Amino acid sequence: MADEKIALLRTIPMFATISDREIERIGMLTEEVELPAGRVLFNQDDTASELFVVVSGSVRVERDGRHLATRGPGEFFGEIALVSEGTRTASATCETDCRLFILGRREFHSLMDEFPDLKMKVLETLAQRIRTLDTVSVH
Repeated sequence: MADEKIALLRTIPMFATISDREIERIGMLTEEVELPAGRVLFNQDDTASELFVVVSGSVRVERDGRHLATRGPGEFFGEIALVSEGTRTASATCETDCRLFILGRREFHSLMDEFPDLKMKVLETLAQRIRTLDTVSVH
């Protein structure tokens, strides 16, 4: 596996403290892509099939046409629908040219099963985002 990919994975806070074996496993399961500004990654209510990690660039996240968040380097998104096995709760579009790691549904669940610490980080982020979605829905 390319040393550059391992180095990039290490820059992601969620992966920064995991073992070499774990980071190599994540590297094997993720696909790296470069996408142009304006590229729609997914739309609200789409069936979920992957989680995204931003390596560089920024991604705009919207729900019902309202801006929820901008995800930048080191942040991930798309986990809500993968954990719940449901549809997307928001839309995501590249605001700038982006470099992303993509983790498919099957690979995501394999990692969650193999690495409990990583699973906890994802679940903590998920809980925080659900609270944010509830706040946005109420106002």
